[in-house]
Amino acid sequence: MFVADLPDASPALSLRGLSKSFGKPAVDRLDLTIRAGEFYALLGPNGAGKTTTLRMVAGLLPPDSGAISIFGIDALRDPIAAKRVIAWLPDEPMLYDKLTPVEYLEFVAGLWGVPPELAEPRADELLATLGLAENARSRCEGFSRGMKQKVALAGALIHDPKLLMLDEPLTGLDAQAARLVKDLLRERTRRGCAVILTTHILEVAERLADRIGIIQHGRLVAEGGLADLQAQAGGAGATLEEVFLALTGAPADRAA
Repeated sequence: MFVADLPDASPALSLRGLSKSFGKPAVDRLDLTIRAGEFYALLGPNGAGKTTTLRMVAGLLPPDSGAISIFGIDALRDPIAAKRVIAWLPDEPMLYDKLTPVEYLEFVAGLWGVPPELAEPRADELLATLGLAENARSRCEGFSRGMKQKVALAGALIHDPKLLMLDEPLTGLDAQAARLVKDLLRERTRRGCAVILTTHILEVAERLADRIGIIQHGRLVAEGGLADLQAQAGGAGATLEEVFLALTGAPADRAA
């Protein structure tokens, strides 16, 4: 299925009754809807179910029950079609260290079936945007963690996904690199891509996200813009950190 064939009116992501247990519930009948072009931050204490949720959406982990719809595609019945329009970037970048960024992007583009005439200019643009042009032909094995994170992000974007999921995408990035990544993600949402990220940096969620969801014990306990969350927490004018503490009882530095 091509991106142009996706139903325009369908949510970018719709989860209904999504559940997964590992002895005890990790995700518990979760309902969640994200719109096309929306920047959504999913927050919660350690072990709240955030990464498990994203891994199920990415097709890396089968749910015990529930439904996953991605731009109208039933991801459980047609996982191949769903995977064509999504990208998943885990918190630990996974690269082939002996490849250069150019070689890595060529390899990933080939896996997605992106024609070379499209893949090459996309790769050049991504590497330039992320400040990697000077290192485009150096082996990844000598890169810092932050540089590897940027190469992995370029790999996630090479097939122009419509739903981008990122688990702690700013880990290991310095301030300048983090700004480049944030600008790139915002530009993607302006083009209609939905972005969902987890982060323990609450300021990032507060400044970038159109909506914020707070998950605890595998369930969504609050959702909305900052003003909505303040109202739900009963603290008008409170910071996101204060709201997070009020709603979860967990220290903000455990919101990873």
